Amino acid sequence: MLRIFPQTAERCSKALWVDLLNPTPDESRKVAHELGVEIPFRPQLEEIESSSRLQVDGDSLRMSMPVSAHGEDARSSPLGFVFTQEVLVTLRFSELRSFDDTYAALGKNGAQASSSTIFATLAEGMVDFAADTLEKIASDMNEVSHATFRHYGEKRIRNVARLNRRLKESLIMLGGAGERLSQIRESLLSLQRIVTFATDKGGPWISSDVQARLKTASQDLQSLADFEIHLSNKVQFLLDAVLGFINTEQNDIFKVLTIVSVVGIPPTLIASMYGMNFVNTPEYHWHYGYAWGLFVIALSTVVPIIWFKWRGWW
Repeated sequence: MLRIFPQTAERCSKALWVDLLNPTPDESRKVAHELGVEIPFRPQLEEIESSSRLQVDGDSLRMSMPVSAHGEDARSSPLGFVFTQEVLVTLRFSELRSFDDTYAALGKNGAQASSSTIFATLAEGMVDFAADTLEKIASDMNEVSHATFRHYGEKRIRNVARLNRRLKESLIMLGGAGERLSQIRESLLSLQRIVTFATDKGGPWISSDVQARLKTASQDLQSLADFEIHLSNKVQFLLDAVLGFINTEQNDIFKVLTIVSVVGIPPTLIASMYGMNFVNTPEYHWHYGYAWGLFVIALSTVVPIIWFKWRGWW
């Protein structure tokens, strides 16, 4: 899809911003022909070397970075910029809220727009989206922390199936948060490099107010990167805590099974011994032989229980 700003521009050469969403080869060639710049294809945008992501091509800057789309299950996709004094070309392969917000804002204040102001607005929008995402993840982590420590500390769940389900849900949430944070960190660091690169290389034709906006965006990106590190550490801590609870529950289950097996062995041994029906078994001829057998079975059951209780096993 090809979108042009301002909409009144008849050709790409008259536009300030050309936005290519999942572009076809024909659309890329058309934009490249009308603007006289090279439009990279997706495989080029997916290169991870810094020399491939940040390039100066004559009077234009070519930059690329990974970015995540909307939704919890959003996958990372490349985002490319071709930035000149006259026009900004963006290439993307997923829906991005910051682009829609920028386009809406330009519709209200398009008279003062330029390629550099559009680039700054996009960068600010991407910073805001990353901040909102990190805030949502932080809120989810607080809920997991509350459920992990306070809930299990104050009110122990007796239903094993229910407990296992909650622990599994916590693991899934923590795993998803960790993956999301990894994507956000990669995007934040890449965007920070792009903003710094554009500020340095495009300095002669970027106005001072846009330079100030980009500098502020770079500072915000650094603070978000630090906050992301904090959240990543918290995810790892909670993951270790949940796994620790799982190990504790497993140990409790094995402990119960051990106690039951140990307590059940002596009565079984005694009952099987008196159930052999040998003629010379003396207790068979006692008047209180039956009561004696029941007493020994009960005693062999109670003694291990008392011993385990004294040892603090339960």
